[in-house]
Amino acid sequence: MYIILTYDIKLDDKGAKVWRHVFKICKKYLTHIQNSVFEGELTKPLLEKLRLELKEFIRSDKDSLIVFESKAEKYTRKHFWGMEDDKTSNFF
Repeated sequence: MYIILTYDIKLDDKGAKVWRHVFKICKKYLTHIQNSVFEGELTKPLLEKLRLELKEFIRSDKDSLIVFESKAEKYTRKHFWGMEDDKTSNFF
């Protein structure tokens, strides 16, 4: 399945450490496309593994993480409004 993941980490006294861990974990599974946004194809087991790894660091009272799920990347249309980044050039 095709995943778009985005997150907001509250940058308080422990936020920078949380942000570093979340960023590194997401980068293991997905392609970093913009600030706190990642995309890529994952199987259900890999998505669950990603969720469990992130669960250790995401603070439910301060941080937010959203996963958008689609059957496949080919069903997703992307429009650039501003500078286009070639990291996402595989879209039509």
